[in-house]
Order: sequence, then C-alpha cells, then structure tokens
Amino acid sequence: MPSNFYSQRASVTLSNGKNMSGQKEIPRLSFFAPTFFYLLPPAPSSTETSQLSDNQTSAIDLSTTDPTPIFEHFRGSYGTELLTAAVAHFNVFGVLANQPKSFDDFRNALGLAERPAVVMVTALRAMGLVTKNDDRRLRLTALAAEHLSPGAAFEVSDYIGLAAMSPGVLEIAERLRTNQPADVSGDGGAAFIFRQGIKSAMDQENLARHFTLALAGRAKNVAPVLADRLPMDGVNQLLDVGGGTGIYSIAMLQKHPKLRAIVLDHAEVLKVAAEMAENYGVADRLELREGDMFSDSLPTDCEAILLSNILHDWDVPQCQQLVERCAAALPAGGRLVIHDVFLNDELDGPLPIALYSAALFTLTEGRAYSQAEYRGWLTEAGLTPGEMLPTLIHCGVLAGGK
Repeated sequence: MPSNFYSQRASVTLSNGKNMSGQKEIPRLSFFAPTFFYLLPPAPSSTETSQLSDNQTSAIDLSTTDPTPIFEHFRGSYGTELLTAAVAHFNVFGVLANQPKSFDDFRNALGLAERPAVVMVTALRAMGLVTKNDDRRLRLTALAAEHLSPGAAFEVSDYIGLAAMSPGVLEIAERLRTNQPADVSGDGGAAFIFRQGIKSAMDQENLARHFTLALAGRAKNVAPVLADRLPMDGVNQLLDVGGGTGIYSIAMLQKHPKLRAIVLDHAEVLKVAAEMAENYGVADRLELREGDMFSDSLPTDCEAILLSNILHDWDVPQCQQLVERCAAALPAGGRLVIHDVFLNDELDGPLPIALYSAALFTLTEGRAYSQAEYRGWLTEAGLTPGEMLPTLIHCGVLAGGK
C-alpha cells in the first residue's frame, strides 16, 4: 500500500448513489464468491435493502462531508508530543547520530520495550526524520542530521525542548518508558480495554457509558460505509466481537433485512447497545451476549465474524490469539472480517495512522498494525486473506476466508 494511500481524495460514489467528497471511488468487495476477493457487480436493488419506517433511526445514511480531516487535526498533537519526547527525553537523534543501529540495538539504547519502540520509530519514519539503510538499520535522514543531531550547525533541539515539561509530553514519555496504558479512571486500571487481571473503566457504569458513546461518534460515520462496502452474501448470522454500541451490526441489519447478528461484549457496554438496538429498530434481530472474547466460547453458527477496531487495542500475542479463536469458531466457507486502520507494510507511515497508533498506544495495550501483519495472522490461523478496501476515516476492511 503506497504511503499516500489515505491522502488520495477525490470522491466516493456508494451503492445508494450518494456521493461523499474526501476519498477515491472504491470498488465493491465480495467475500462470498468462490474467489471472495473478486469485485461485485453493480449495487443491489432496493428490494434487497431494508426499508426503514418513518420513525426508525437510520444507521445507513451517509454524512454529506468526510470527517477525516477533523480526526487528523485532533490526533496531530501526538506528533508534537512524540517528537519532543524523542528529542528531550530519549535523545533519539543523539543515539543515531554516530552510526546506524538495528531496531533491537536502538530500543535497548533507549530502554524501550518492542511495542513503544515500534510506535516511536514508525512516527519518526513517517515524519521523514528516521529511515533505514539497505541493511535495515535505522539511521537519521539528512533533515534530522542537519537540524536535530546534537551539535549540528543548524540544530533546533533546544527550541523543541521548550515543550519538554508540558503535560502531554511528560505523559507520552511515561507511557513509552513503562509500556503501560494511561489510567484514565484514576484507580490503577485501563480506560478502553477489558482483560483479566486489570481493572477497567469499562466495568463502571457511568464511565462505560461515557466512553462507549464517545467511541460511537466515529463509528456512526464509518458504519454506513462499511455496510455499503461489505457484502453479506451467504451470511445468515454475523458475530460482532467487542461490538460496543452495536452500531456496525445495526447498520448491517438495516442494510440486510434477513440478517441476524450477535454483539459480544461486557455487561455495562451492552446496556448502551440495548438502547441503540431499540432506537434503530433492530432489537428483534440483534442478540446481545455478555462474554469475554479471550476466554468465553464463541458461537459456531455465524458465517461471518467481525472484528471492527478491536485488534488495535491489543499487543501482538493477544491479536494472534483472538484471530485464531475466531477462525476456529467459523464454519467452513465462513469469513473473519477485520475492519481497522492499516499502516504501510514497511511501518513508515502514513503519518495520520502513525499518530493514531501513538494515541492507541497511550490508551490501550495495542497500536496500529500493517496489512502485512494482519495477513500474516490470518494465514497462520488457516484463513485465506482477500484484498483490503478502505471505508472511511483511515479505516479499511480485510477478510480471511475459511
């Protein structure tokens, strides 16, 4: 995937004929044809799509503008914080000034675990400050060597260092050093993730409601596009793992009137999903099932399993475990659908995704991953990956068939 993949902006024409500025026109993806990455024929007729009642809230109406730039501006602060931390707290450019280093030598010199080192290096490569030699060693670019190397004639490190003690910089430096997510709830736990052995803000009703609805803000924009892009041919029931409010399943149910879905999540989150299912008029076809995606049994009667913006919350071993669990639960011919953001396979951008990866890193145990990483996990789990197609706000959809 080219580094400017997500910055190519022209126009999207969706199957309902609406046009959305902000992305290139995207072909449809078929997962359930014999070769499931062939492109689908023209859009389905209106009889194949749910007809919403006048008083039913729609989850498949598209916004008239593309909100992606808003998210890019919002996440831009992570660029400032990472760069300042690299200069003032980790001496990254001093470490690389004398000679290139392997990734492991680099992270050991900084005292970083693998995950924070990947997040930092990806961002610095996306900024054009660090690159790799032919032998895959990290080195400074000409830009960084001239302006960020200690003692360089045109060095600006002290200027950047003026922000060294700002709260955001101190916070991300601490996250990098400890490789632990921020404790937003103030009780020694994590904010947006559930895992046995740690406290989670999502176990507290008020915080769970607040965070779940906040995260739904982006999902409400993306869900209509995903429902339009993702064919459900041959699918009677969809399992939405960690589905939160259920908005992605709700959009699918409205798009496909014969479909049923199960949202698997924790109790406090499912209270919000129950309200959403009623508001959107799909409660009769949406089952809300309490469970832990890492330890509880997954249903085996769902022809498609959706992991929408789930894997980026977890480190590599947990991602591999979850993909394997989902693959094992699929029937023959089923599909595991990964809907997420995608870094370049070289882990050198795009910059908006690299900065989003930093945001994920500070709040979860994960980061953004590349298409190559996802494909590797799908293949290891015995699935055949298809092609990735973008949806909205830097997200894309990649499926593996069983």
